[in-house]
Amino acid sequence: MIEIDEDKLIRCPVCDAVNIDKGKKNSCRRCGSAIYHHRSFSTEKSWAYLITAIIAYIPANLYPMLVTSAFGTRDESTILGGVILLWEIESYPVAVIIFFASIVIPVLKFLILIYLLISVKYPLGKDKKVNKHKLYYMTEVIGPWSMIDVFVVAILAALIHLSSVEILAGTAATAFAISVFFTLLAAHAFDETLIKDNR
Repeated sequence: MIEIDEDKLIRCPVCDAVNIDKGKKNSCRRCGSAIYHHRSFSTEKSWAYLITAIIAYIPANLYPMLVTSAFGTRDESTILGGVILLWEIESYPVAVIIFFASIVIPVLKFLILIYLLISVKYPLGKDKKVNKHKLYYMTEVIGPWSMIDVFVVAILAALIHLSSVEILAGTAATAFAISVFFTLLAAHAFDETLIKDNR
């Protein structure tokens, strides 16, 4: 039997299989997923990115996401206002998708990252029963889907080219994109080895 140093072992975030760390090109022996070797970062860097993301998320919800100029009238709608409008005109699937992608998912990511960062410093008794690796991996998987609202605005602005109708991205679109970007950085800066005992 070959004995391998514990420091040279790396865990797959998808199937939890233990693999030998081969450097930069790690892939899971069981499911074939790419495994990234996380560098040692303190939680301060992740906190800084997360706080920046939360600050940017505030104007993303207060300012208009979509600005529509049609037949001499100008209409501005926030994210929540757009969801309510879509619901009122009975576009229920689109309203639900925008609501989850632009409100539920970002807030859920904030709460998960806050929980992980706090639990690293101040672990609780029941805290050990939570699979923190699954929570962390979930933030990385759902991260890009938060941008769906910005994509909808960009697609509408590109497709609609009528002389009397103009659709523009509002201030909230930039703030929302910044918020998503810094949330992704916060998740990436989080050192996964800090939760290695809570698998």
